[in-house]
Amino acid sequence: MKAIVVIIAALSIVSCQNQDKMDISKAKQASIDSMKVEINKQKVIDSMNVEMAKMEKEKAEAQKVVVVNHQADGTTTAAPAKKKGWSSAAKGAVIGAGVGAITGAAVSKKKGEGAIIGGLAGAGVGAGTGAIIDSKKK
Repeated sequence: MKAIVVIIAALSIVSCQNQDKMDISKAKQASIDSMKVEINKQKVIDSMNVEMAKMEKEKAEAQKVVVVNHQADGTTTAAPAKKKGWSSAAKGAVIGAGVGAITGAAVSKKKGEGAIIGGLAGAGVGAGTGAIIDSKKK
């Protein structure tokens, strides 16, 4: 009888130790998975920052160009002023795409698909909202 009690006690101690090890490995895996999600989010943000830097550079270069028309009588006139800045539809599309991509990646089990679908949906909604704002400004 004592042998059975000792065997049961030994098995319960061993099984408890294995359970602790399993819980620790699950916690480590959860931590690794959350880091992967953060890395994916950061990649999206970094790519958006690169695109914004390119757009800012192009905008600065476009503003440097000055066109002067010489007329036959010797007078010069400046070219008509170019419209500055983005339309609300363009701003809405870019912001919507970024927010949609981040949200889609965070919510979806398949991060890449979620980011793409979320980005497209966000861009559509943002462009639509920006178009409404543009029409109200006119």
